[in-house]
Amino acid sequence: MSALGKLFRTTAFKLSFAYLVVFALFALVALGYVAWNAQRLLTDQFNSTIEAEINGLSEQYRLGGLRRLVNIVERRSRAPGASLYLVTTNTGERVAGNVGALPPGVIDHPGQFETPYTRTDEADSQPSNALVRVYLLPSGFRLLVGRDMEESARLRDVIRRAFGYSLLFIGVMGCAGGWFITRRVLRRIDDMTDTARTIMAGDLDGRLKVAGTGDELDRLAENLNAMLDRIGELMHGMREVSDNIAHDLKTPLTRLRNKADEALRLAKTPEELRAALEANIEESDNLIRIFNALLMIARLEAGNAREGLSDFDAAEAVRDVAELYEALADEAGISLVVDVQDDLPLHGSRELLGQAVANLLDNALKYGAPTGPDALAEPITVTALRDKGEVRIVVADRGPGIPEDERAHVLERFVRLESARSRPGFGLGLSLAAAVARLHGGALTLESNGPGLRVVLTLPLTVASRPAGDPGAALTDP
Repeated sequence: MSALGKLFRTTAFKLSFAYLVVFALFALVALGYVAWNAQRLLTDQFNSTIEAEINGLSEQYRLGGLRRLVNIVERRSRAPGASLYLVTTNTGERVAGNVGALPPGVIDHPGQFETPYTRTDEADSQPSNALVRVYLLPSGFRLLVGRDMEESARLRDVIRRAFGYSLLFIGVMGCAGGWFITRRVLRRIDDMTDTARTIMAGDLDGRLKVAGTGDELDRLAENLNAMLDRIGELMHGMREVSDNIAHDLKTPLTRLRNKADEALRLAKTPEELRAALEANIEESDNLIRIFNALLMIARLEAGNAREGLSDFDAAEAVRDVAELYEALADEAGISLVVDVQDDLPLHGSRELLGQAVANLLDNALKYGAPTGPDALAEPITVTALRDKGEVRIVVADRGPGIPEDERAHVLERFVRLESARSRPGFGLGLSLAAAVARLHGGALTLESNGPGLRVVLTLPLTVASRPAGDPGAALTDP
């Protein structure tokens, strides 16, 4: 496609052309209105002049008779100008005036009308148009007073030329402006297209240019850049997950293979083979749990778990999970303190929220337990309350905690601190809890508990439906 054809097919050019047509129509209407008013004003002026002259001449006839009227008409007829005068007998014979010829019967019809005529000093010239009034004198004589319409014709010519020049000027300026605007818009669109092609070619760091004007193209570029940033984050996460899988799953897979090989080489009794199979099954279950957690995190980050969202009470969900972990806390010699405010309505997935809280409690039991023989077992606290339109679920322990510079890092998949590598786990619990928080429009933050770790799950509060007349129907922040 040629550059000119590409220019004509752009939306910017089509809009510019539409604006040009609309503006041209507006200009034509405005000029037509001005021309109509100017023509009407000129005609009104002619009528007023003719009316005044008729009244004056009829008054002169009343005062001095026909002779005085003829003398005044002769004197005025010799003066230059567009005024026309004619006095005739009742048979139409000319007595005085500067009108040489009229169409037959014109002088016989009193009233005002437009008619062609010739002057007495221009008998051989082409007839001109005039606006005349015929007045019947008491003696039967006729008096004609009029104005030549040449001024009106000149005005029409001026307006017609103004129409033509205006349309030409609007067309030229509109085409030039449309070309300039279209080229400017097309240049920015071409830049966006070129950047998109480089990104499709593999350069994921490319971003669309933002001119800084704040127009719709800037807003489009900013949104697309934000989308590209998000895609880059997901691609980075995918590469990271692939690397983590390659490193973190290599050990259990190698262990599984070695155990199977050892069983083939060393096991001699059915009991030894059974023990080896049970160990392999346990290792396989761990791998399945890892893959299930990875799939769940991927679904949450992709937003594919939204179809199962509903209204539920977060207080009940937190209490149920805490109740399940009370026995495990007793076995670990740790007391579990639960403080949950009643009536915490949320819109989301009760199962996923329960899984997130379970992961947080599981981590707290693993890393919040006493490590030395003389260490005191500090309690683990689970709280859930309203705070300024949000539900805050907090799980706090008194363990070693996480250094501040590592807190953002441990929310990533398969990330485990060096001090935690000797304990069971795969580094996916906090990642899953963070993904659940994002699915519900909230956030997961790690804070110091001085000593220990304080994990805060913040979710937006919703208004639960209650029966009519229930005093607790309207939920407000405390």
